[in-house]
Amino acid sequence: MANPFSKGWNYLLQSLDTKIEENADPKVQIQQAAEAARKQHAELTKQAAAVIGNRNQLEMKLHRLQEDTQQLSDNARTAIQQADKATAEGDAAKAQELNQTAEVFASQLVTVENELEQTKQMHAGAVQAAKQAEAQKQQADMRYQEQQQQIQQLQQQVDQAKMQEATAQSVQQMNGMQGLQDDDSVPTLDGVRDKIEARYARALGAQELVEGSVQGRMDEIAAAGNDMKANSRLEQIRAEMKGELESGDGQPSGDAQSDDSDPYLDEEK
Repeated sequence: MANPFSKGWNYLLQSLDTKIEENADPKVQIQQAAEAARKQHAELTKQAAAVIGNRNQLEMKLHRLQEDTQQLSDNARTAIQQADKATAEGDAAKAQELNQTAEVFASQLVTVENELEQTKQMHAGAVQAAKQAEAQKQQADMRYQEQQQQIQQLQQQVDQAKMQEATAQSVQQMNGMQGLQDDDSVPTLDGVRDKIEARYARALGAQELVEGSVQGRMDEIAAAGNDMKANSRLEQIRAEMKGELESGDGQPSGDAQSDDSDPYLDEEK
């Protein structure tokens, strides 16, 4: 049976990881991925350099062993030649000593030749490993460049996403403001317009009532009567003027002249 405490702890860790993943900043995660890619590329570069360095080191050792082999072979040859010369001269002791020296050189030569053969085998393997390391290094470089391009694209996408989120949030806020209720303490334009139109409509209605009422009709009749009296009085004045012209042969009568005098001047006289 599973331990409930261990099961609960694992569940808590998984839940915490999920919440962290959901609330994580994408830019921070991109930076973390970029840093991981950089470290991985640096480690691969370091390993490739170590493999290539091992090949170079074995090449230097090969050159040194080849030189040592040549030197020991020459020394052995020289010792043998001198020993043969001493034998020919009848110097047996010197010839024996030179032969022993030649044997020492030959023994050293065998040891160096064995080491040289082993080094050649190791160098051959190092050459193959270096080629693979160089190929892997090139692949790692290409992959790292692709990762850098992907990182730049992701950063641009994050910036675009943030801009779109900000735009959507602004639009949502604007829509929310449109749905807000108006403040009752502040008059709205629609309310003021309704009041003005209602007042104007009532005024027009009152005017229509006045124009259609009995008083309105009486005023119209009185106005028409006044117009008739004015026309009649005007005709009377015209008739009087015509009669005066006919009686005076076109000249105004004496009464008319006296009428033209200023009454105020007569009083002063």
